[in-house]
Amino acid sequence: MAAPAPLRATSLRNLNLLLRTAPRFVQNQFRRQQSTTSASSSVNPEEVSHFNALASTWWDPHGSSRLLHLMNPLRHDFIRTCHASQPDAPLRSGLKYLDIGCGGGIFAESAARLGSTGSVTAIDPSSEVLAVAKGHARRDPGLKDKLTYLNTSIEGLPLLTSAEEQYDLLSLFEVIEHITHPAEFLDKCTPFVKPGGWIVMSTIARTWMSWFTTKLVAEDLARIVPRGTHDWEKYINEEELRAHFLRERGWNSPRVMGVVYVPGLGWKEVSSSERVGNYFFGIRKDF
Repeated sequence: MAAPAPLRATSLRNLNLLLRTAPRFVQNQFRRQQSTTSASSSVNPEEVSHFNALASTWWDPHGSSRLLHLMNPLRHDFIRTCHASQPDAPLRSGLKYLDIGCGGGIFAESAARLGSTGSVTAIDPSSEVLAVAKGHARRDPGLKDKLTYLNTSIEGLPLLTSAEEQYDLLSLFEVIEHITHPAEFLDKCTPFVKPGGWIVMSTIARTWMSWFTTKLVAEDLARIVPRGTHDWEKYINEEELRAHFLRERGWNSPRVMGVVYVPGLGWKEVSSSERVGNYFFGIRKDF
């Protein structure tokens, strides 16, 4: 049976976009964005507006954030592998988390419940989404002294100068692909990580396959992700992230884990899939 006319038209528009932008694969988009003059804020009003519209369904495990709920256990698995890669620095208690772009708090809440966690500070520029996060957290009195939500961007946080103030782990889950100038944004994040701490993130590679799976299939055909959630041109390849950090002294031990969503089974780790789609990336700060 033929696809409906509006769907065929949408698919053709997406295909035309891909064909027009495909030559950009030969460019280092991450470096190009770094050299572009940008505004002082990392907040994109259009992105905020998009996620405001999804705020009411954030905690519905079958709603628009379903894939984030399913991915959350893998986030913790990846963080554990990062810490496990440091035999000289075993996981300790009282860890401080800074969760940037926390949305409705799916990761922030789960991190605050860990016995090894001392505190979680979670920030987001959307007041509507944060209202949902705060409302959900109030259901668990045990979170009161461990989880703090702040309606701000990274630029709104006071700079930290001592290791006692800095964080053991800074998380950027499903955030960097929504940032217009990612290199500049990451440079603003790094002062908040203490020596020995980690930046951990999840994002999407900029490839033909990721356009097919995340834009055409997930948004246009299967509708398991709301339309307009992703901008394929903002996707970042793992080697671009790795090169960004390793150009600067003070960062080492980059780790990556590719993941694939399998309908009916959820997210699964798949070796080398970071080259074609979703992946986790982590890197440790030396000093």
